[in-house]
Amino acid sequence: MYVCSCFGITEEQVREHADTGACTPRQIASACKAGTDCGGCVKRIQALLGRGACPRRQLIDQGAPALEELPEAA
Repeated sequence: MYVCSCFGITEEQVREHADTGACTPRQIASACKAGTDCGGCVKRIQALLGRGACPRRQLIDQGAPALEELPEAA
């Protein structure tokens, strides 16, 4: 299901970015632009991210990069 119709970003893509370290809507926006045009999807992105701790917080605190490089979209 699409979360961001402005950029064609799906729930699955948001979850993939979250799995690679994007813990906030702003980090999701940096990873895929979702939420940066009309802003209508920001609340849905927040809901998908949940209120729990960032799954990669411990690694980030140890100096690991917050986001992994993703391949360019075709």
